[in-house]
Amino acid sequence: MDFNTDHFSLFELPTRFRLDSTLLDQRYLEMQSRVHPDRFSRAGDAERRLSLQWATRVNEAYQTLKKPLSRARYLLHLSEHDVGSENNVLMPADFLIEQMEWREAVAEARAAGEHHELEHLHHRLQHDIAQRYDELAALIDESHDLEQAADRVRRLMFIEKLLVELDEAMIACEE
Repeated sequence: MDFNTDHFSLFELPTRFRLDSTLLDQRYLEMQSRVHPDRFSRAGDAERRLSLQWATRVNEAYQTLKKPLSRARYLLHLSEHDVGSENNVLMPADFLIEQMEWREAVAEARAAGEHHELEHLHHRLQHDIAQRYDELAALIDESHDLEQAADRVRRLMFIEKLLVELDEAMIACEE
């Protein structure tokens, strides 16, 4: 095994956004069974250290590929295309207004203790995210429009943070 191999090659998967998550899980478990430090408990120091390094590498690769946003960022990185996350302040005004409206709706529902409304917002947001990931997949896998893909990744970074805020608001209403 080569430490310099990319995450997709490590799991013998095609380098693309759309992945077979079941196959990724299967390959991860196979790799972990081969490199897990418990298998090397009686080995020498060098072999144990190498095993730990490989187990860490496999875990990091799996976590990156398992999550759609990190997978997209990684694919852009492999293509030497900067996501430009520092440019998030340059997002289109309509997108930023939409984000402000979402956050206001979450804050109002949270303040009023309207758990049902938070669930409704959560469902809508998850649907929106799924559509955006479908669009991102088409941009990366089909049209190879990395500039537009980077823009969509920056937008999804905002939206994923909003989803976390919404989850926290739902938990707060349950308490």
